[in-house]
Amino acid sequence: MDLTHRPRRLRQDRIRGLVSETSLTPADLIAPVFIDATATTRQPIESMPGHERVPIEESVARVEEVLETGVEAVMLFGIPESKDATGTRAWADDGVIQEATRRITAETDAYVITDVCLCEYTEHGHCGTLEPELRDGECETPDPSLTVDNDATLTSLRRTAVSHAAVGADMVAPSSMTDGMVGAIRDGLDDEGFHDVPIMSYAAKYESAFYGPFRDAADGAPAFGNRRHYQMDPANSREALREVRLDADAGADVLMVKPALPYLDIVRDIRQEFDHPVAAYNVSGEYAMLHAAAEKGWLDLEEVALESLLSIKRAGADLILTYFAEDVAGRLR
Repeated sequence: MDLTHRPRRLRQDRIRGLVSETSLTPADLIAPVFIDATATTRQPIESMPGHERVPIEESVARVEEVLETGVEAVMLFGIPESKDATGTRAWADDGVIQEATRRITAETDAYVITDVCLCEYTEHGHCGTLEPELRDGECETPDPSLTVDNDATLTSLRRTAVSHAAVGADMVAPSSMTDGMVGAIRDGLDDEGFHDVPIMSYAAKYESAFYGPFRDAADGAPAFGNRRHYQMDPANSREALREVRLDADAGADVLMVKPALPYLDIVRDIRQEFDHPVAAYNVSGEYAMLHAAAEKGWLDLEEVALESLLSIKRAGADLILTYFAEDVAGRLR
């Protein structure tokens, strides 16, 4: 038996780290933060253990908690004080994200990324202005094949992104999978003088069952139908490259895949095809299922959380948006 080649030689403790192919640091992570304009105290999110909705008044304190772990960037999600058919609170000067961003950028060193979407702000829970048949009440019962009017939504997304940049957001992140959203936002930012504000596009966002806990956390579940007509089919991979190429050509600075773990093949494909930074969103369902298994005693939560994030980084993600950010960063330090 020829044992000339013994890979185990390099798995011993003192050499193992030196030959490790993938590294993960707190600087690779982005922590989601939920700001709730209707709350007066912190509200635990039952399906996402360890996470809370925080009032605007506590937004700075919440971000400071993130920074203490070594994580340098946050993604802000807002729950507004009121909703309407078109989501006008998304771009209001005194909106929840606008108020929180002013405070956070003034009082912390966090890199502030803002989610640009309308699902949390519309009374129907869809990611934009509804199609005319639904807006005009021509359908007595909402038709699930009718959802968002793509082109009418672009103006709202543009206004929202500009309003975030105007109060100090370091980066904006459109997540609605609206055709043309990156170009509309880039034009809007440039027209208002925000040439240096980058766009992180949710360029390949799938219509996934893994989003359930987030929709509870952000109060953004659709009131009827679903989002399959604007989010991607989980069966498709070639389409992802087409979607990402369109966003890259329109001026996206960072390209995101969402969710992360079930779509590591997409992360790898995009890493190989594009020279842009690649982000991946380790979503709420991925977080919740590991917590649930750990609570049963079936998994070691710290170990599976770290292994999950390492797998996302190994697949090619430069940045990882994850609810594990603080816990894993603390361990890495």
